[in-house]
Amino acid sequence: MMRRSPLRTVALVTSAAGLALAGAAAAQPATAPAASTPAAGQPATGQPSVTRAPFGTLADGRAVEAFTLTNAHGVTVRAITYGGIITNLRTPDRAGHFDDIVLGHDSLGGYVNPATSPYFGAIVGRYANRLAKGRFTLDGKTYQLAVNNGPNSLHGGLKGFDKQVWTGQPFRHGDSVGVAFSRVSPDGEENYPGALTTRVTYTLTPNNALVVDYEARTTKDTPINLSQHTYWNLAGAGSPTINDHLLTLDASRFTPVDTTLIPTGQLAPVAGTPFDFRRATAIGARLGQQQTSQQLRFGGGYDHNWVLDRHGRTGLVHAARVVDPSTGRTLDVATTEPGIQFYGGNFLDGTIRGKGGKVYAHRSALALETQHFPDSPNQPNFPSTILHPDSTMRSRTVFTFGVAR
Repeated sequence: MMRRSPLRTVALVTSAAGLALAGAAAAQPATAPAASTPAAGQPATGQPSVTRAPFGTLADGRAVEAFTLTNAHGVTVRAITYGGIITNLRTPDRAGHFDDIVLGHDSLGGYVNPATSPYFGAIVGRYANRLAKGRFTLDGKTYQLAVNNGPNSLHGGLKGFDKQVWTGQPFRHGDSVGVAFSRVSPDGEENYPGALTTRVTYTLTPNNALVVDYEARTTKDTPINLSQHTYWNLAGAGSPTINDHLLTLDASRFTPVDTTLIPTGQLAPVAGTPFDFRRATAIGARLGQQQTSQQLRFGGGYDHNWVLDRHGRTGLVHAARVVDPSTGRTLDVATTEPGIQFYGGNFLDGTIRGKGGKVYAHRSALALETQHFPDSPNQPNFPSTILHPDSTMRSRTVFTFGVAR
């Protein structure tokens, strides 16, 4: 068994004895604390609601549904049962104008084709991010996974959680509305051990927060790392760049990578490097340092994991803040996870046309993937990602939307 790090305590793992008490609450998640103050003076537009509608049919005949969550302020989130993908998310700017701030497609076909949907809006797993050479050793047995990202396995393999059809169940809890997505990943799916029963719940709250709750149980020891892979552009999906967005990351260390984007095992200080976002900084401000920064060259920009500063705290902590100066929109991220992957859209190249025919240009969106660290099963000094049959994995991430006046 791999050595466990004290940081593992942030993963909110509970014993089986606590399941009976937690079951009812998990079905209808409570409102999470907000990471920032929502836009002031937003008028109520009506009662919160959740609706469901068809969203197309896969080639094998399986139907895909869409669930639209709307709160009293008019903020809306639409998610589909294919991959648990968030297809649309509309929030107001400082003038009260609503726009869709996530990349995606108008129809199911755009998501099914890997060439036109690099994990847009999806739940990623069973292991989010990269595993070196697509393998790990657990309980004395080596597991070989599909290699789908250079020499490594990325986001669960060839048919990860992003390419599965989930069961969706809508709910309303007070002034919050949501949808719970669930599925069982069979023992051996993508060669991972254990049947994994997973539930991912999206809850839209009256304070303009989207709460993402993850819960999983397994029949065998297995690595697990679940995340949400939405691509954000706070100026509106299809706007030309996010390099002018101001980013803050509550992290004084990051995990440097090799040429294949696998962590070296080091937890390096960000001070004095282009990776220091402890104060709000334009995303593009230091991209010109690629000639002198080996890490920027390896990632083609930012595609790295930051180690969140917890200062001994457990549970939900603030992790990141993004501000678009042009519209005033803000996004705050809080999480129970130990890390966050900031990806600056380096591999978007203008070949994908998304919603409304808009071209998704180079660095026209960013992802903030809360997570355990990449390649943790092969890195004994990283927080453990091994889930045991006698435990339940629980994790929470909160995205809060607001306006900077």
